[in-house]
Amino acid sequence: MYDVLIIGAGVVGCAVARELSRFDLSVGVLEKDSDVSNGTSKANSGIVHGGYDGEPGTLKARLGVDGNAMFKELDKDLQFGFNKCGSYVLAFDENDHEELKKLYEKGMKNNTRNISLVGRDFVLANEPNVNPNIHSALYCGSAGIISPFEFTIALAENAGDNGVEFHLETPVTAIKKGGSGYLVYSGNQVFQTRFVVNAAGLYSDVIAGMAGAGSFKITPRKGEYLLFDKEVGGTVGSVLFQTPKKDSKGILVTPTIHGNLMIGPNAQHVDDKESLLTTREGLQEVATQARRTVPKLDMSKVITQYAGLRSSLETYDFIMEETLTGFINLVGIDSPGLTSSPAMAKEVVGMLDDAGLAMKEKKNYISYRAPYIRMDRMSNEEINELIVQDRRFGKIVCRCESISEGEIVDVLHRSIPVRSIDGIKRRARVTSGRCQGGFCTPRVMEIMTRELDLDMLEITKNNKGSNILTGITKKGLGGMKK
Repeated sequence: MYDVLIIGAGVVGCAVARELSRFDLSVGVLEKDSDVSNGTSKANSGIVHGGYDGEPGTLKARLGVDGNAMFKELDKDLQFGFNKCGSYVLAFDENDHEELKKLYEKGMKNNTRNISLVGRDFVLANEPNVNPNIHSALYCGSAGIISPFEFTIALAENAGDNGVEFHLETPVTAIKKGGSGYLVYSGNQVFQTRFVVNAAGLYSDVIAGMAGAGSFKITPRKGEYLLFDKEVGGTVGSVLFQTPKKDSKGILVTPTIHGNLMIGPNAQHVDDKESLLTTREGLQEVATQARRTVPKLDMSKVITQYAGLRSSLETYDFIMEETLTGFINLVGIDSPGLTSSPAMAKEVVGMLDDAGLAMKEKKNYISYRAPYIRMDRMSNEEINELIVQDRRFGKIVCRCESISEGEIVDVLHRSIPVRSIDGIKRRARVTSGRCQGGFCTPRVMEIMTRELDLDMLEITKNNKGSNILTGITKKGLGGMKK
């Protein structure tokens, strides 16, 4: 029996799991997908927001500012990579500037750190590729960038190292009151727990409905992105927003933590919670709007496009409440959910404490997570020493990103199991370069079969059913009979 069962292994669920792993508790996480960070958390802007745009007095405002302040220390412990590069919200005319003044006033009420209204010359001196026709900007020096999936994976791995049990490919199918808490079903499997934390993102309304813990309606909001080659990654040095509109913080142009350039997202409400298709019209909208910020963007340098879904409610704010005794709902966690997640996790621990869960700190808690081995961050001397110790670090598998076999093997033997190509991609960056896996995918599969004792036919791109190979050819069986 678990003390706490968390449903959903996105950034919120994993942040709660890590925070609870500080205590002598039995904690489990149920995730319907094959990996952590496989839903909303894997495809968003990766921005650590400053917290100036939340409506004062709301959870979004308070947790956004509090969460922002935690990332430097979190990165020190978990080594996921955080660049406090700052952000600008650009105004193109006097009307936009009036909106910026409102944002600034909100930011002051929210206690956002390091914000100021700046003029055109200030922006162009720091970001020379920005449209010279801008009027002014709101600068936020406390904003930054991370990899959203690497952050989530780091939280999960650290929670796993501290004893949290992750059950992947375990979709929740029913929830009933039972024993001294809840019985959570996944098909024929039954998990008994005293407390439930519903962090199921896009499906948090469905999970709440199963337990009779409130009636919510999540409407997915799709955002499409374009990712550029590292060759143009230095086009901008900070996050560039446009003055926000009703349903979006505006199309952004931003460097990524890995050195690429990214633009997006647009915003479109959809009905399908699995709809990740991009459209010609949507991508054209993103490109057109982004060129308003940086006119010299060269679309021939785009290496891929993708879409993400945000779990939006009709109401503005996050919902964080113990709706039923021992059942905590975290619903409608859209932007700034990524930024807010560490502060939200601390608040959930407080809610569980108030609800009667005894909290006794572990004596052997491990706050630090060993970082992945990244040869691109090493000196030549360090790389040579690594190769002397293990020759697999001298064998380059992904040519675009210069990722070695040794780095892939490293990510395959962590506390969270990895059994898909995309899972390795999000950890070691193989298949992330300009060829998008055209060269290295077969070689990664060979390593997976050896290290994980898998059959080649079992390897998937992502979730169950997305197998890369479907069968053995006649030639593979020994040749055609004449």
